[in-house]
Amino acid sequence: MPSGRIANKPAPKFGQRMTAFRVAKGLTQSDLAAALGMTRNQIAYYERASTNPSMETVEKIAAFFGVTVGELLNDTTKTKNKPGPPSQLARLTERLSKLPRGKQKVVTDMLEGLLKQAAG
Repeated sequence: MPSGRIANKPAPKFGQRMTAFRVAKGLTQSDLAAALGMTRNQIAYYERASTNPSMETVEKIAAFFGVTVGELLNDTTKTKNKPGPPSQLARLTERLSKLPRGKQKVVTDMLEGLLKQAAG
């Protein structure tokens, strides 16, 4: 059972996004607090109640998660489906998913090698 008080209103958007990034990294509020030099209570406040954190705080948290301030403050996920036929990459991915696991590994290893060469 979750601890803390029961919320009677939804968390502000900033808090929801901050929580989502923290959970995605597998961190507890205490872990995040230690990494940012804050207390767990401060993190809980930002996640549940703060509607107007300072820009310095927002920048610090965004930098920690490796996202922009805009990404932290706004949900930038898009749910629109792209019209038209699937892309070549989508078709190849579909074909790859139908191969046996051993052959999938061979193909993904080759792709990773090529991508490393292209990036280097």
